[in-house]
Parts: sequence; structure tokens; C-alpha cells
Amino acid sequence: MTTHASLYKLVDPSLLRTLMKRTGTGAAVSVRELSALTGVHRSTIGALLTGAQQAVQDTAAHAIVEGLGVDLLILFAPVGRSVTLTAVPETESA
Repeated sequence: MTTHASLYKLVDPSLLRTLMKRTGTGAAVSVRELSALTGVHRSTIGALLTGAQQAVQDTAAHAIVEGLGVDLLILFAPVGRSVTLTAVPETESA
């Protein structure tokens, strides 16, 4: 039996950029710092910021929002089967 991870689509890359400028603690975080904090590869975070990647697996989405100090549905929306993506999410290895 194969288990598939749920995907979460980034609501808006500019929102991610804004939240990185002022996290839940009030501090700014760089791509490299967010990657180190969350375990999500910095190329994945960079691709989300540029729009080259639109979605990530649930574990990455949860890690990113936890690192930023916001609720999941502020930054990501669950992807249903009726939603098509233009970019395939890459693996979330650090």
C-alpha cells in the first residue's frame, strides 16, 4: 500500500516574503535561516518565493509556518484533486 503525502499550495509568494521580513517573533529571517530552522531545503523556499514551485508536501508546509510563527491556512491552501499545478514539488531534504 502506497501512502501519498498531502500537498499544500502557497497562497501568494509575496505573502511568504512579507512574513519572512517579520516573523511571529518580530524578527526577519533569510532563506538560509528559514531553511536551517525548518529543515526545508533552501532551494525549495527560494522556488516558492519566485513562483517556480507552487506547492510543497504537508510536512514542509507545516515546518515553514511553524518557523514563521503563523497558522497553516494563512500561507498555504490544501490541494485537492481538482486543482492543477504548473510545477511539480521537489523533495524536502535539507
